[in-house]
Amino acid sequence: MRLEFINRVKEQEVLGKSILSSDGKILLRAGMKLTDSYIKKLRELGVFYIYVEDERLDDVQVEDEHLSELKQITMKTMGSLIRNVNNVNKKELKECLNVVENLIEYIIDLGDVNKSLNDIKTFDNYTYVHSLDTCIMTSFLGLSSGFNEASLKDLGIGAILHDIGKTKIPSKILNKEGKLTDEEFREIKKHPVYGAEILKKNISISDSIVHMVEQHHERVDGKGYPYGLSGNGISKSAKIICICDVYDAISNDRCYRRKFSPNDSYELILSGAGTSFDMSVVQKFKDTFAIYPLGCRVRISNGEEGYVIRQNKGFPDRPVLRMFYDAEQKSPIPFYEIDLLKNPSLVVEMVI
Repeated sequence: MRLEFINRVKEQEVLGKSILSSDGKILLRAGMKLTDSYIKKLRELGVFYIYVEDERLDDVQVEDEHLSELKQITMKTMGSLIRNVNNVNKKELKECLNVVENLIEYIIDLGDVNKSLNDIKTFDNYTYVHSLDTCIMTSFLGLSSGFNEASLKDLGIGAILHDIGKTKIPSKILNKEGKLTDEEFREIKKHPVYGAEILKKNISISDSIVHMVEQHHERVDGKGYPYGLSGNGISKSAKIICICDVYDAISNDRCYRRKFSPNDSYELILSGAGTSFDMSVVQKFKDTFAIYPLGCRVRISNGEEGYVIRQNKGFPDRPVLRMFYDAEQKSPIPFYEIDLLKNPSLVVEMVI
């Protein structure tokens, strides 16, 4: 399976990973042959890349079927909770939180970080998929940081609810193309406070989770918002959510800006250690997540191009590649594999 930019997808190629709507329904199911009309519709929905089947990369599996089912259920239930937050009852809340806990239990027992991320975002589902991906990233990072099961469940719930305060921000501000005015930016910066107020008023939930939602935009150097907290004044859980929230957000295109490249996204997190982000959490981030997703096409420093087929744990920028194209004409060559960890003179130059 390969990760392909939508503008390079061809008719009759087969979708490798299902695309979900904001309420967890399948918009387009994995295994569907892509027609011109499907591809055009995906572009209109704001899809920038998809996974497609590729017999040359049959061994590259990015879809965990059971995890996909759990994601679908989680998006449906959490979407309903967020849309009806002012009228939720205790039974509905318990059902929603149980769904998130089931997702986290699966991550603890069987989760593979390389098959868990990079869900396809559309204009319609961005908020929900972003919250879901932040939850999943946060759970893996919490696991790497030594959180026990109970703490991980609270962490995941805090992560999936981290942007609930944006339900009180006008959509014309949230989706504005171009620069926000000072007044609009001040309103955006209120969403952690709004989120805490919503949880306290409408949902019976622990104070630790409320603090995660309230503090997820604080920075360790005191330059975050809404309160300018610093250092140990910010909970470790909020520090973890902060990094995952930022990384997922900048790794995706929005109506007001283009996404960062994978390497730039990663470097932004690493360069923020000790200022924006907690240094110990950044180190765990580096140990947990790879820069280049499975199935993505890259060019390396000798000019050749190929696809990421495996990751080297603890070495986020040194994957194993299957090379297909030469350095001169970019014409196909008999494929061979190269482990960048064993070839330090070669580096990934860019995603193609």
